[in-house]
Amino acid sequence: MASLNDIRSTFLNYFEREGHTIVDSSPLVPRNDPTLMFVNSGMVQFKNLFTGVEKRDYVRATTAQKCVRAGGKHNDLDNVGYTARHHTFFEMLGNFSFGDYFKKDAIPFAWNLITKEFRIPKEKLYVTVYHTDDEAFNIWKSLGVPEDRIIRIATSDNFWQMGPTGPCGPCTEIFYDHGEHIWGGPPGSPEEDGDRFIEIWNIVFMQNEQFEDGSMIDLEMQSIDTGMGLERIGALLQGSHDNYDTDLFKALIEASAHATGVDPFGDKNVHHRVIADHLRSTSFLIADGVMPSNEGRGYVLRRIMRRAMRHAHLLGAKDPVMHRLVPELVAQMGQAYPELARGQAMIEETLLNEETRFKKTLDRGLKLLDDEVSGLAEGADLPGETAFKLYDTYGFPLDLTQDALREKGLGVDQPGFDAAMEEQKARARAAWSGSGEAADATIWFDIAEEHGVTEFLGYDTEHAEGQIRALVQDGKPVDCVKAGDDVQIVVNQTPFYAESGGQVGDTGLIRTESGSVHVTDTKKVADVFIHIAKVDSGEITRGQGAELAVDHLRRTAIRANHSATHLLHEALRNELGEHVAQRGSLNAPDRLRFDFSHNKAVSAQELGNIAREVNTYIRQNTPVETRIMTPDDARDIGAQALFGEKYGDEVRVVSMGHAATGKGAGGETYSIELCGGTHVKQTGDIGICVILSEGASAAGIRRIEALTGKAAVSHIEAEAARGSELQGMLKAKPEEVVDRVKGLMDERKALQNEISALKRELAKAAGAGAEAKDINGVKFLAMSISGVGGKDLQALVNEQKDALGSGAVLIISDNDGKVAVAAGVTPDLTDNLSAVDLVKAAVPELGGKGGGGRPELAQGGGADASKSEDAIKAAEAVLAG
Repeated sequence: MASLNDIRSTFLNYFEREGHTIVDSSPLVPRNDPTLMFVNSGMVQFKNLFTGVEKRDYVRATTAQKCVRAGGKHNDLDNVGYTARHHTFFEMLGNFSFGDYFKKDAIPFAWNLITKEFRIPKEKLYVTVYHTDDEAFNIWKSLGVPEDRIIRIATSDNFWQMGPTGPCGPCTEIFYDHGEHIWGGPPGSPEEDGDRFIEIWNIVFMQNEQFEDGSMIDLEMQSIDTGMGLERIGALLQGSHDNYDTDLFKALIEASAHATGVDPFGDKNVHHRVIADHLRSTSFLIADGVMPSNEGRGYVLRRIMRRAMRHAHLLGAKDPVMHRLVPELVAQMGQAYPELARGQAMIEETLLNEETRFKKTLDRGLKLLDDEVSGLAEGADLPGETAFKLYDTYGFPLDLTQDALREKGLGVDQPGFDAAMEEQKARARAAWSGSGEAADATIWFDIAEEHGVTEFLGYDTEHAEGQIRALVQDGKPVDCVKAGDDVQIVVNQTPFYAESGGQVGDTGLIRTESGSVHVTDTKKVADVFIHIAKVDSGEITRGQGAELAVDHLRRTAIRANHSATHLLHEALRNELGEHVAQRGSLNAPDRLRFDFSHNKAVSAQELGNIAREVNTYIRQNTPVETRIMTPDDARDIGAQALFGEKYGDEVRVVSMGHAATGKGAGGETYSIELCGGTHVKQTGDIGICVILSEGASAAGIRRIEALTGKAAVSHIEAEAARGSELQGMLKAKPEEVVDRVKGLMDERKALQNEISALKRELAKAAGAGAEAKDINGVKFLAMSISGVGGKDLQALVNEQKDALGSGAVLIISDNDGKVAVAAGVTPDLTDNLSAVDLVKAAVPELGGKGGGGRPELAQGGGADASKSEDAIKAAEAVLAG
């Protein structure tokens, strides 16, 4: 019997022999279709090839595409486990032609694969064609399919459209007849919804383009898009019409049975089926970067996880189960999808953390549900308020409650639930209005309420497609903006990081079919990402699809600075002490700034040690890992919280560096911090870190500024160039520069002292004729000189005081147009006379203000040396009383 892995390989190898390029499955989060929550078909990653927007180096492709249908209009969640073919996760096998081959090749490719490679009996097969597609009908007939097995379908079931306008075309499908023992009729019959005739293959002939007026023309590039569900064809080839009977699902179901101790084939089988299916979808979503949250894709993931966990609870599991099944999934599918093996540790940890948290509330929630149900009248629905309480208080999504009641034959009062939800939104809006935010910020709350919050994709990509949900100008929503307009743009999903946590907002470009804008900043209000932009060309209209591209070089520099900040924080704590805590930061493209608690300057030796430690862990080049945890769990493993950040029920925990005695569960992680910012993949991506300065920021707060990456290298190169220039000027080797400079400085100091002494001697000689006066019993010596600065003037005053023995001295010097005044009083007179009073009397006469010092020595300045005599007389008046 061929395994699902064998069937997948047979399919891909067959089309590779037919000239197709095997293309890896794209991630489950679509980057090129803003209308999709998850990739739900094989053609999604090729959308731009079909429309001609993108070209690749192949025109034929084949894939095994992983798909999820658990949200939006493609939501199979409620049926999973209860039917034979509903899944949240499935694999779509497909072959594609981008303007290369068309119907006459595509149909034989399918027929030969199914009848020759897979050896499915021809007599068990039926095909459908669109009722006007005679070409496809005749090709099938030429392959030997009897006319009574070629069914014309006149409905949209056999006509595919990408949207209301754009590429479209007829389909042809292949059905397998499971036999009369199963109820159902062929496609197009009243019994077509039965399980007897099952579609196993679909070929879309993308041959037309439809316009708004309903007209249709032939596409210049006619293409092929096909799909065959691996689980469905696998069940058929393994002799069953139930996908859960395939080898893959049997292995996962047996793993679930082993973990729970419950018979896999008894009356509890449906629980094992749900667990097996949901294990696949949750594991693949986590591997592709989706983490459980309360919004968007993360919320859908959480719903799937919790649904599986409830079924494990119904099997009697007392401890978390899901994470224990991941190894079996990796064993079954890891070779085809290596991202499973790469992400195994993350998948297991995420499942364990989520199930551990959920089990704490599950018992209380189910008890509440049981209590409420026991009091219901026969045939009554669960009140909407109760269902909402389960959702709001215990984290039960509505569909989880509905699933639990379904087994009891009960339902939920949906209008009551919706009313309770609306009341909560009203309360949230009232709280927002009273929160002190800017008055015009309520527009973003309105947008969030109408369209939902923005989903951030930027942890994994810098390019994505989004749908423009709102355009805002001057605080008001508008429908269209044109070239030259300033605008704030909201999209449903974005790779642009919004300013928060010290990291600046991203810049870049947003393009639509009709125009383009340059994004100059990104901010966030009420979890709505606001792209602040200017329209460069054309016009942008609300509702358009848009291509969003973050400025790569700028984001790269920001990531390096942000990751270096984490390493810097830990190095500061190691060098200065555990009291160091972050008190603010800036992670910009050109630099990083980090404020931290510390009550004294960091010495040059300490800064050197810190810089060496940071660069040691950069060179270590270890992976930077991100996990989602509760704040309490994060703190338990030693994670540092960032100053000023508000944390909800869950946080992103960023870990980097390997240390022999570190943090974390294994005690070997260097840095662990709670952080929602973007980071490098490996610490080596930072390049290098150079500390520029350290200084006071506020009382008890120090600030470090630093550079990383190219900016740091440029700084080092500039410093080296200056060093080389200095070596040339000094005619010294690099190792001699410091001693040579010290020698020059000592020589300069000696010359300065010599010059000062000479100036004082000259000044004394110039004032040698001055004689001390006796004023009111105090000897007073005053002189006016030139060429002596303030510092030397003080020394000269002291010399004259010593010469007087007892008395007061006033000297005025004109030094290159700047007038300096100094006065001195001998110690025996300072009880009754102050040099400060003498200076303050003289300075105004010289055109100056103020002056001060001590009773024995004071100094001031002026602007007009020609008034020296008047200044001396003013000082004499002080002495005269």
